[in-house]
Amino acid sequence: MREIEQLDHIAITVKSHRLLKTLLNENPKLEEIMRNSKNETEALVGVRNWVMGELRKSPAALAYYEGRRSDRETFESLNWSDYAAIRLLDYIDNADRSFVDLNLRGQLAVSNPIKLIWLAVTRGTGGAKPYFFEDMLHLFRQFTGKSTRRMPSREEVEAWMGRYPSGLDPRIVALRKENRERILNTIIDRMHRGEIRSPKFQFEAGMSREEKYERALGWWNDMYFHLNFAVRSPELLNEMLGDSLDPDTMRILYRARDAGIPFFVNPYYLSLLHVRVPYFAVGADLAIRHYVVYSTPLVDEFGQIVAWEKEDQIQPGRPNAAGWLLPPYDNVHRRYPDVAILIPDTAGRACGGLCAPCQRMFDFQRGRLNFDLEELRPKVTWPEKLSELMTYFEEDSQLRDILVTGGDALMSSDHSLGQILDAIYDMALAKKAANKRRKQGKKYAEIVRVRLGSRLPAYLPQRITPELIEILARFREKATQIGIKQFVIQTHIESPMEVTPEVRDAVARLLSAGWIVTNQHVFTAASSRRGHAAKLRQVLNEVGVLPYYNFVLKGYREVTFNYAPIARVVQEELEEKVYGQIPAKYHDEIRALPEEAESLVDRVGAIRNEADLPFLATGRSVLNLPAVGKSLTFRVIGITRYGRRILEFDHDRTRAHSPIIDQMGKVVIIESKSISEYLQQLDEIGEDVSEYESVYGYSLGETEPRLSLYDYPGYDFDVTDEITNFELPRPEEETVEVS
Repeated sequence: MREIEQLDHIAITVKSHRLLKTLLNENPKLEEIMRNSKNETEALVGVRNWVMGELRKSPAALAYYEGRRSDRETFESLNWSDYAAIRLLDYIDNADRSFVDLNLRGQLAVSNPIKLIWLAVTRGTGGAKPYFFEDMLHLFRQFTGKSTRRMPSREEVEAWMGRYPSGLDPRIVALRKENRERILNTIIDRMHRGEIRSPKFQFEAGMSREEKYERALGWWNDMYFHLNFAVRSPELLNEMLGDSLDPDTMRILYRARDAGIPFFVNPYYLSLLHVRVPYFAVGADLAIRHYVVYSTPLVDEFGQIVAWEKEDQIQPGRPNAAGWLLPPYDNVHRRYPDVAILIPDTAGRACGGLCAPCQRMFDFQRGRLNFDLEELRPKVTWPEKLSELMTYFEEDSQLRDILVTGGDALMSSDHSLGQILDAIYDMALAKKAANKRRKQGKKYAEIVRVRLGSRLPAYLPQRITPELIEILARFREKATQIGIKQFVIQTHIESPMEVTPEVRDAVARLLSAGWIVTNQHVFTAASSRRGHAAKLRQVLNEVGVLPYYNFVLKGYREVTFNYAPIARVVQEELEEKVYGQIPAKYHDEIRALPEEAESLVDRVGAIRNEADLPFLATGRSVLNLPAVGKSLTFRVIGITRYGRRILEFDHDRTRAHSPIIDQMGKVVIIESKSISEYLQQLDEIGEDVSEYESVYGYSLGETEPRLSLYDYPGYDFDVTDEITNFELPRPEEETVEVS
């Protein structure tokens, strides 16, 4: 705390002085309070009395601030100045709270913005940076009504959407054929020089250049070609991109390699990046490019990264942070009563590539995740272990949903995946049989949903083969007969530019097997541009993918470059996604979509046309809390000297949770980027930041209601209240605040 007190003596910069002068000139009442206060306590009281006087004029907003009303309806009724008044009071109520800031490798962060203003006014100190004063300037403009929120029209949103072509645009398709030709010729040249080789993919002696190219063109449709010839070095990455990467980018990539960050980018995915940038799609590939090219903050932090999801930190024999007792292997992850994640001991532990903003970068850092595909072949012990894991699931009283992921579920071979699905079927059947012996009210939840988590439909659509479709269709047919009703491929498509003809065809094949495809969009800085997420939803609808989540990136330092502040997520939800809000009269029809996946594209199109919607907003915007569950219910309760906001989250009380949430309290997140830094970044990539002006004002959130489309089917019996495989952590293991 002594170091924090010393910060109070640091002089503010010239730019901070100028912003402070503007703040005081625009708010004579604030200046009067600051200059007449003998200390920060009097300043806090003065501002509090001023703000409360205004908030009392809005009874609903006052009730929301005081916690007497916290429903979605009240949240949506708040006016623009209410947001600001509530934030100012929350700043005062939480003054001098300290938080562990993992963006600063565990240093303490203390929030007291009113004190920082008072120190700046009376002493010229406090060390607050210009980003802090920019945020405060917008806050007081919002509070006093000097700035108002202008909601964009549907026409404006559709114009923003029009900035982003999809990968189905014939002009984009033609450009990617050029890219494919360049990449294949690079591979042919390297094979000729003996620099890369493969026992499976070879040329016979005496083949002409044209014959080699035709052979390689045939290989392009084989997923194993792309895995065999995936890029694993900065040099090859640049060569396959036509030596188009600038020297600064290459220096970062060399540093990444030296730090131990793996490279693994397959040729198909590389072909999606622009080398010859088309006039009509400048910057359209940035959301993809920023997944492939690493950033300076990631390189700087690699080696210091800590796990985001606390329940993934497992100690044998002890419950995880969510209270779940897990099998003695690193194969089951769990936070909710009704769902468990299964990570198999197969190539499914690997991904089809490494995404720069990956939430599991911690696991790459410690080597648990990698791209040694030979090493990941199933061991002789795997079938025995799989049997034990199924016993664990069978004996769980609340479990009804199995999510097979990794890594990536579809990186498993057809044989391994079939083995896993068969094991799930046998377990579900055994669970159903055991229930016949249990009394009414004591019966266990039965398996009603099976999901496969995979980015391969976008990253490597060549994986979606007729053989895979046969496995999925056969499983669905027999599983349906024992009561499993929902079959989901849960994918991750980041940009409309990722939706190519190959992806469209892969999705069509999955739908033909009776599996719906849902999307988890990660809301990065590049994909947070005005209209980008809305256009993605539209294109997904057109090929038969249903938006499921719009995920806020985790807030730690290593993803600073890709991070979009939570305020922007709320802005997108209320100003852009709103035009895809589905009228209640269509909810039953939406809920029935999984029942006939084969006709999903036509049915979604019919609903869009009849309801006159640019897209169907079937998903929710959420943050994967670093504790238990997903939520977007939050309030901004503080701000650091650097302008980085401090948010306090409550859990999504509309879904089943571990009982741990009743004792763990709320979850605190410190963002890794200020709003001003975010807007600076948007400016640097060509955005008109005036289109984002209201983003400063979004400081509250309520988790959106979930469409019944994603609800679990009901049972014709009562499930027991008993919770098995659960134990409340001992008091010393509890975590009240997480940052």
